[in-house]
Amino acid sequence: MPWDWVWGFAGGLMIGLAASIYLLMNGRVMGISGIFGGLLDGTGWSTWAERLIFVSGLIAIPAALAYLFPPATTHITTNWLVIIAGGLLVGVGTRLANGCTSGHGVCGISRLSLRGIVATVFYILAGGITMALLRHVLGVI
Repeated sequence: MPWDWVWGFAGGLMIGLAASIYLLMNGRVMGISGIFGGLLDGTGWSTWAERLIFVSGLIAIPAALAYLFPPATTHITTNWLVIIAGGLLVGVGTRLANGCTSGHGVCGISRLSLRGIVATVFYILAGGITMALLRHVLGVI
């Protein structure tokens, strides 16, 4: 079995476990954009310590694992403009969809939430169309 499949499976298990623990411990869905957004816009200051610990772990754990395991091969573009624009568009999309892939995709689908399922279908379609246009039509990526 190719190792990229194993790493993807392990990452999926870790995300699912984190989402389950977060839901069981807090009674809330683990939506990264909502957790982080609440820190930035001040709406989540009542639970700021919990949010800050979560976001810190989100950064620290992958950084620690990078030292333990060999780096993954990626095919990311070297065009920084495309990377920045993509990040900004993802941010806008999470605000428009009122959630992100972890909230709608992982937690929403697992709870059979119609809103989560519909949002996931649309952001997967939007990502596929965007990739097709940028790679095959515009040749940017």
